[in-house]
Amino acid sequence: MNKTAICEILITSDIHGHIYPTDYRMAEDRNLGLAKIATIIERERQHAPDLLLLDNGDLIQGSPLASYYIKQQQQSDAPHPMVAVLNKLGYDAAVPGNHEFNYGRDVLRRVMAESAFPWLSAGIINLNTGSPAFGTPYIVKKIGPSADPIKVAILGVTTHYIPNWENPQHLKGLGFQDALKTTREWVARIREREHPDLLIVSYHGGFERDPVSGEATEKLTGENQGYAICREVAGIDVLITGHQHRFLATQLGEVTVIQPGCYGQALGKIVVEWEKQGDRWRISRQSAELLMVDESVNADRTILAMFSGLEAKTQGWLDQPIGQVEGDMRIHSPFICRTADHAFMEFVNKVQMEAAGAPVSCAALLSDESQGFGPTITMRDVLGNFMYPNTLTVLRLRGRDIRAALEQTAAYFVVGPDGRLAVNPAYVRPKAQHYNYDMWEGIRYELDIARSFGERVVKLTDPDGMNIEDEMEFEVVMNSYRAGGGGDYEMFKGKPVVREIGADMAELISDYIQRYRTIRASCDHNWRVTVDGTEA
Repeated sequence: MNKTAICEILITSDIHGHIYPTDYRMAEDRNLGLAKIATIIERERQHAPDLLLLDNGDLIQGSPLASYYIKQQQQSDAPHPMVAVLNKLGYDAAVPGNHEFNYGRDVLRRVMAESAFPWLSAGIINLNTGSPAFGTPYIVKKIGPSADPIKVAILGVTTHYIPNWENPQHLKGLGFQDALKTTREWVARIREREHPDLLIVSYHGGFERDPVSGEATEKLTGENQGYAICREVAGIDVLITGHQHRFLATQLGEVTVIQPGCYGQALGKIVVEWEKQGDRWRISRQSAELLMVDESVNADRTILAMFSGLEAKTQGWLDQPIGQVEGDMRIHSPFICRTADHAFMEFVNKVQMEAAGAPVSCAALLSDESQGFGPTITMRDVLGNFMYPNTLTVLRLRGRDIRAALEQTAAYFVVGPDGRLAVNPAYVRPKAQHYNYDMWEGIRYELDIARSFGERVVKLTDPDGMNIEDEMEFEVVMNSYRAGGGGDYEMFKGKPVVREIGADMAELISDYIQRYRTIRASCDHNWRVTVDGTEA
């Protein structure tokens, strides 16, 4: 009888600081978080004690608990709570995601030093030495019987698109090499050096094409290269993906593919079986599935207890009233909010303009779950609306750049079969991208969605009604993600940077509210979206 063996690989990705099964906007429980994922991991360990446990990035940022730790607690000796959980659960490795850089290199260095596991990323290099910036880009694990172990190689790769979004100060001394090219080179190197029985690529990036049809699902910028990695790189057995927050468990050619969503809503599981043929182990079967977190999964009590004090302080911080609203600044419909000037978005733009000293601003409603501000504003409200630690950048733009940006933002809408305004499906699937629709202050404009793409800006003037000509110059403030061209705003790339504001938007908003205490909801109705001239 042939000798056989089996290996189980468990994967988390895009946890974004979520330990507790909590919706921090409402202080309600939800089926997510590492405490619930831990319960599933321990359950899997009961029948697969030699399993491999990997995290695919975007771990340390994204929840109020993570924000509170960074802003209030990180001077203590306590390790970052996300790292403490991964250490407790015995993770074998992690890959840095783009959001690992949000708090700067000092925070990232400390996080990595606190980790009992290696951080793998072949394509991020130290510019001074040309070597991988975070130590080894891959590890080799031996599993199964000690007399005849199975050799598993795990390569970490991170999307090289990070410089298009991140504060340049956070990336000093780092180079970001093309992820596809990096994967091809390192897979060949690992195959030649290590001769593994299984080669896993853990890639903090997603799919640029539909895994089934191969059709492009986004502009091929290089941000996501999962499809090309599967199709063009020989020697990969398993590809772990992330970044897009999708739920994927499939086979693409000979490669088993997984992407376990976000916030700890699912745990990825890959099972690989081998048969011994001569002196080599040969893969006989591979499978991928998502172990979803639901009501039947109880949160791990030990992990909840580890951070009960931090969680209590976070909740107290979130519930502190910091100001009042005079009028209505609530978002009753995110769709309607994006069709005409709204008091909440006008407020956001005014904060940006004051903080940066710029006469023109653009900003996005970051999520369809954003609710604006009610009569009393708390820190919970601020962080619920400003979940990303974006800083501000002032660019010097010409009139033609502003017009091009408005045409890009107008692509968010289409005219539906019923002749009414609708959201372009490309901004909903495969990943919701509502944050790539901008609303402007300091100019006046009208978008007519009945017109063809690229011809939708039918009005563009300054506040006094004078037409904005192509060569006119303006200082425009926007978040750092957009200033780098994020969201396909190519017209912003390489434009002169007038100044940068180091504080993130949540801090700027909360400081503004606490300074003025009472915020008056107002709206100058400087822009609107129409369909053939009729308001949407």
